[in-house]
Amino acid sequence: MAGFSRRILATDTPVMVQVQELLQGRNDVVSLAQGVVHWQPPPQALEKVKDLIQDISTSRYGPDDGLPELRLALSEKLKKENKLFKSSVMVTAGANQAYANLALSLCDPGDSVVMFAPYYFNAYTTFQMTGIYDIVVVPSHPDTCHPDPEMLEKALREHTPKPRIVNVVNPGNPSGTYLPEETLKARSPLLRYFPGSKFRFSTQRISELCKNAGVWLVVDNTYEYFMYDGRKHVCIEGDHILNVFSFSKAYGMMGWRIGYIAYPSTVPGFGEQLLKVQDNVPICASIIGQKLALAALDAGPQWVLERVARLGKNRAMVLDALSSLGQGAVKGGEGAIYFWAKLPEKFPDDVAVVKWLVSKHKVMVVPGSASGGKGCIRISYGGLDEGSCEIAAARLKAGLEELVLRGCV
Repeated sequence: MAGFSRRILATDTPVMVQVQELLQGRNDVVSLAQGVVHWQPPPQALEKVKDLIQDISTSRYGPDDGLPELRLALSEKLKKENKLFKSSVMVTAGANQAYANLALSLCDPGDSVVMFAPYYFNAYTTFQMTGIYDIVVVPSHPDTCHPDPEMLEKALREHTPKPRIVNVVNPGNPSGTYLPEETLKARSPLLRYFPGSKFRFSTQRISELCKNAGVWLVVDNTYEYFMYDGRKHVCIEGDHILNVFSFSKAYGMMGWRIGYIAYPSTVPGFGEQLLKVQDNVPICASIIGQKLALAALDAGPQWVLERVARLGKNRAMVLDALSSLGQGAVKGGEGAIYFWAKLPEKFPDDVAVVKWLVSKHKVMVVPGSASGGKGCIRISYGGLDEGSCEIAAARLKAGLEELVLRGCV
């Protein structure tokens, strides 16, 4: 037998596959693991799609880069909501496929990319399976879990070969943190101290660092509407910036698989290169999914924001459940649907802790080692309604208290 490709053998087993295997046949376990929301798409959008099922165009291929009417609506949305005025749109089969398109279009096997730990595990494995084994993992700031521009500057300056892509997720998955605009792109000079010299001004932030180094910046905006406590999501634009978006979480369309790439219209030929990947993988995103996405846009961001606001109770219950881990152990909760928590030092094996929580306390979370955070866990509070989340939070709290007080696994 010839065997498997080196690419696929070098790709980590997806953590959510491992989670599903752990939960298989266990109807008694409540999950705070997968990054999903508990609501369905807007009822009026679902009703409209019902009338389109019999339309023959729904069963045929569509344009590779997306239905024209959806792409037009997304272009208007990008201008109005995201302040992206020089971006073209490609519709993809979810944000994960957008990552695959970009990895295959922008990188060669053997190239390097930069990710901040904790990183989004599916993006990491996408890079692996496209032959990008040199993934430079840069630590985030220990206090905030935000990507650290100074650490990025060091990586871009010192790493060989020079990275092709820097990837950030805003708000963060798995961290639940968000990136202020000044971290992405400084609006005014920032005072910075260089050892052995006087103070001087620097405007070097993530966007400028990538531009000056000739590196693509890929920003995942899947959770653009999931912001709390008055924070505001901000997008940035440039010839070196790719913005990824998704309908999955905002509009409860996880299974419909619709995402999109906003790529710089100022870069000649960019869309043509993306189309090579698109036509050879999905050809086009699901037509019925695209029609639902178009109808969902009519509900508007306010429809999404109302549901995100209701997640506040889930968020508070899960944060309380994590309190026994102690001060400074819990990060995130500023955006997205996640908390990132450090386990006690005597439990570095986060996978073992996750399995123990399932078997002993019947609650599931994601091991942090899947995101480059050994000894940590990711907790998602978006996938359960309030009553189910209350049960899950109680189980998690009991488990963590036992972990801390008795040291049991």
